[in-house]
Amino acid sequence: MTEQAGHAIADPREFSVAEPSGSEFGQINIHNNVIAIIAHETAKNMPGVVELQGSLADGIAGMIGKRPKDKGIRVEKENEELLTIDLAVVLEYGVCIPDICVQLQSSVKESVESMTGKKVFAVNVVVQGIRNTGTKTEGE
Repeated sequence: MTEQAGHAIADPREFSVAEPSGSEFGQINIHNNVIAIIAHETAKNMPGVVELQGSLADGIAGMIGKRPKDKGIRVEKENEELLTIDLAVVLEYGVCIPDICVQLQSSVKESVESMTGKKVFAVNVVVQGIRNTGTKTEGE
């Protein structure tokens, strides 16, 4: 598997991913928020992922209406054909971080491609923290 470095750049502009005339009725546009929600739902169902954690920019965007399911996810258009998805996650303490991240990359890529028909160039994962999700017993 080839390693790919992410180049997340803060860009407040939003875009839609247009499917070039795939229908006799007109164009099909899939907004980047839809892709972010697909990635969010896939990630939150992955064992070992505690949460997706947004940046300061996500916190500010939340004040002006950015939805919680966009938090910690960034979708960038590499070119007309390819997307790059950046995820910022908090993982469960004790998991094998590289294994969870590779599974997460694979699952998000597969989900986005199967649901949208778009090709994903890369899924970059930034582990921003680990958290013990177990309950404490008496005496701890």
